[in-house]
Amino acid sequence: MPELPEVEALSAFLAERLVGREIARVEPVAISALKTYDPPVGALEGRTVGAVGRRGKFLDFEAGGLHLVVHLARAGWLRWRDTLPGEPAKPGPRNPLALRVRLVGEGGFDLTEAGTKKGLAVYVVRDPVEVPGVARLGPDPLDPGFGVAEFAALLRGERRQLKGVLRDQSVVAGVGNAYSDEVLHVARMSPYKLASSLTEEETARLYEALGGTLREAVERSRGLAAGELKAEKKVGMRVHGRTGLPCPVCGDTVREVSFADSSLQYCPTCQTGGKPLADRRLSRLLK
Repeated sequence: MPELPEVEALSAFLAERLVGREIARVEPVAISALKTYDPPVGALEGRTVGAVGRRGKFLDFEAGGLHLVVHLARAGWLRWRDTLPGEPAKPGPRNPLALRVRLVGEGGFDLTEAGTKKGLAVYVVRDPVEVPGVARLGPDPLDPGFGVAEFAALLRGERRQLKGVLRDQSVVAGVGNAYSDEVLHVARMSPYKLASSLTEEETARLYEALGGTLREAVERSRGLAAGELKAEKKVGMRVHGRTGLPCPVCGDTVREVSFADSSLQYCPTCQTGGKPLADRRLSRLLK
């Protein structure tokens, strides 16, 4: 799933190519991806793109007072096309197309989604806060006004484990499964540690790991084409997706805990005092 760094880089890539361009046609293919009907997607046609930005893990295209807001979900992606076929957009077995946006002149982009479990969401709204997922977003961890005091206030009284808290978009916006693993590894903390149990020093350490990890990933992705962002994300990971490989910090073997529809990766030496975490489907953390 694209998270804050990839969506940030993607929005910058698209802003260079879209701002000032007029939308010629919007062609919805997978109707299930459309989550709004008023205004209709056709209302974007003839409007000029004024800005492309990011809200958490959402892409926000502003065009003539309307907003096309996109959440790529787990298997969605945006593919920039310098040249688009002349015929109307159609889905196909090798091209799981959900929506196509054509620009006046030439070019545009496709929204695609692989797999059978569909989560890609497209909204056309007058104000982005009309999108429920945007309305509930917590502060952006890269916002200059988001300091350690604000972060500590969010964690105070929070009885959930750090892994779940970092992934909760209403706590901080933009962090998902992959970067929560990375942040916790940098902070040298167990994903099962209760947020409310953090000391002042640990809170500051987690805050620095959060901002530092995300900023580093954004810098790695800056300037890359849309098609290169997924590969860059994978290459830059320290523990996420690296089960069985050596930790780049201490050399211990990266371990995994599996859940019903996801998994987490961590380093026992760096994060849990050398003790392996039990699979939460069977038991709790071994102490």
